[in-house]
This record gives sequence, C-alpha cells and structure tokens, in this order.
Amino acid sequence: MSDPRHTEIDPGTVLSYQEMCSRERASLQRGMNYRLDGVRSIFLMSRRPNAPYSDEVQDEGLTIIYEGHDEPRREAGPDPKTIDQPLKTSSGRPTQNGLFWSAAKQRGAGHEAEIVIVYEKVLTGIWVYNGLFRLVDAWLATDEFRSVCKFRLVSAEQAGTNEPNEADEATRVIPSLVKREVWKRDKGRCRICGRDSDLHFDHIIPFSKGGSSRVAENIQLLCATHNLQKHDRIE
Repeated sequence: MSDPRHTEIDPGTVLSYQEMCSRERASLQRGMNYRLDGVRSIFLMSRRPNAPYSDEVQDEGLTIIYEGHDEPRREAGPDPKTIDQPLKTSSGRPTQNGLFWSAAKQRGAGHEAEIVIVYEKVLTGIWVYNGLFRLVDAWLATDEFRSVCKFRLVSAEQAGTNEPNEADEATRVIPSLVKREVWKRDKGRCRICGRDSDLHFDHIIPFSKGGSSRVAENIQLLCATHNLQKHDRIE
C-alpha cells in the first residue's frame, strides 16, 4: 500500500476514535469498509466481552479471522442474529460482506490479495492500530442459527512466506485480554515517563528473542519517544 499515513505509525499504536477517523479522513460508522475512497479497505474489530461479532487472532498474532456483518436491524423485522449474513442486498447489490468475499475469491486468479487496514477497539474510546493485513480467504461457517461469513487475513509482512522472521515482530497482534490488562495496570500512561498520549503497546522482550505476546508481564505501554528509544533492546 502506497498510502504514507500507514508508514508513520507502528502496529500497537493507541488512538482515540477521533484520532482514528482523522487519520483515515472518514467517519468510520461501520466495521467493514471496502475501498473507502477507492483505495483503502478497513476492518474495525473487537474481542471485548459481548462484542457483536466473533473475531479471532491466531498464529501468535500473525493471522486474524474476521467475522462478516449482519443484516441491518429493521423495525418489526426478525433478529439479525437469526438471519444468514448476506452477500447481496435485496436489490442485488453486493453488501460489504459480498465486496470482501469477491476480493478474497479473486486472489490467485490474476489478482493480488486485498490489503486491509485493521483497527481494534480495546476499551470504550480506546482503539489500537493492528497494522496492514492481506485478505487471503473467505468462507461460510455455521453457528447455532445461521450462516456467517469468515475472512482470513494474514500480516502483510508474513504473507507469502513460510516462516516467521524478525521483521514480523511489529506486526504481531497482541491478544485483546492482554491489551486491556496492560492498559489498566499501567493506568493508560507510559511506564517510563507517565505520558498519557501518543502511546504504544510494546514487547519488553521481543518475540524474536523469546518474548511472548500472550502475557501481560511481557507487554508495557510506552510513549512514542521511549518506544523509539527502546527499539528491540532487551531491558
């Protein structure tokens, strides 16, 4: 992706909703946004308790399984959670599910994988930039009541390789439970200087040197200045 806005921040950067919308120059009212301005595709995900959709993080944070979205709720209509997630509207136009489905199915047929910008809601008003991912697959799954769309996204750095490497360190998605625990433990401030803005989730011991993304003990909040100073040094 040539958009310079996504070379200016690293995965793990904390943003408010207003900062996220300002960065994307759009009011992000829906979770799925196919080629918002003709170029950028954006997913908003959540792994919070009672989140409306079942998004997953796999492969030590290199893969996201994103669930498609429901029919809009209509007055006097059935519960959207009891209806198959639609690929088309009643007029035959593709829904956001349908647009991303087509993009996933075109991969390997002379088309490169769609690049998707992923943000995650961690707490009310607190979002995290998870990075750039490639949309590599789509399928239908069945839950208790209906069919739902599933989309597989792989870290843009990792896609097309067989083994993780040190360049993937910054692209690993830290589990949501860990993010929330760290945010509360560090009180939403840089662990070194106490700054409460321009924050990042940082690995204390890098993954490439044996550190884990799965435990809060290895994750800390750092401001941009101290995050830059640290790089991948073990402290």
